[in-house]
Amino acid sequence: MSDQIRLWEISKDKLNEITESKLDLEFRLETWLDNDISILADDILVIGRQVITDYGGKLDLLCIDRNGDLVIVELKKDKTSREVTAQALDYASWVKDLSKERVTEIANAYLLTKNGSNLEDAFCDKFSSEFPDILNYQHNIIIVAAQIDSISERIIKYLSETYGVRINVATFQYFRDSSGRELLARKMFIEAEIKPVNISKKNPNLTIEQLLEIADSNEVGKVYRLLYDEVVPDIFWINTTTKGLALRERSQNGKLILNLLLTESTPRNGLKVKVYIDRISNYLNIDAEEFANLLPNYQEIEQNDSFGLIAEGFFKTEEQVNQFVAKLNQVRS
Repeated sequence: MSDQIRLWEISKDKLNEITESKLDLEFRLETWLDNDISILADDILVIGRQVITDYGGKLDLLCIDRNGDLVIVELKKDKTSREVTAQALDYASWVKDLSKERVTEIANAYLLTKNGSNLEDAFCDKFSSEFPDILNYQHNIIIVAAQIDSISERIIKYLSETYGVRINVATFQYFRDSSGRELLARKMFIEAEIKPVNISKKNPNLTIEQLLEIADSNEVGKVYRLLYDEVVPDIFWINTTTKGLALRERSQNGKLILNLLLTESTPRNGLKVKVYIDRISNYLNIDAEEFANLLPNYQEIEQNDSFGLIAEGFFKTEEQVNQFVAKLNQVRS
């Protein structure tokens, strides 16, 4: 790109320029991106590296965003300008047909080796969000390079503006000062923008009003309203999901603590609650076993490396809610 970055160090009101250094940047970049993808984008999770496609190619990095859409990250390395764009599009033609099961298979193989996790756990932990029902509804392409020539710029701009291809370029520049300190700068070719998405095939999150209707239709409306009024506003940050209400820590990027699963609640069983016991124990400063005794119809369902112990319970009556709230307040105080 023509607008290269220049960098200065300020020392005692004097400016000392740090000149751009030459190194095999793109080969190092793949490792840096694999270790910390936030240098490229905050809102994606790496789920595969050197992924072998059905056509025999090796996709550098495969990522997923909080919507469940895939992101192809392709490094320029030794490829020419036309080769890197063509190869990225070739990988996209393969990625677009990946099923949820195939994406999960690829991700689990990578994540298990890297940190002993699986896709659903890593997704929920990264985004503090419920795992989406649909994966890979659409996909994005990001080409990564030390620099991109004018030919590639024209091709990428043409694909993006004329045909709506979700493609972008991230260029990185490497600097090294006289003391050996390394610095890295990044620039995106196309400024980030919110593009309209056809969600007709996606299940959108329910609204608060829809949750109330579902609660009433499943005959847990009174219990749900009482639990919401007595517990939720003062303790948790909330957002709706496709199944109910997610309760999180009151902090930036707060962790998922508890789910009120209204679509899985029934008149017979009551209001279904899914709880991440270790997290709620730490958040509310309550002994895990003590909290387990508070939750009516408590049942442990999973021990997870990322979330810890996961349990569920059911509130059938308003009396159970009142007892739960009273005991919770007593323990917290």
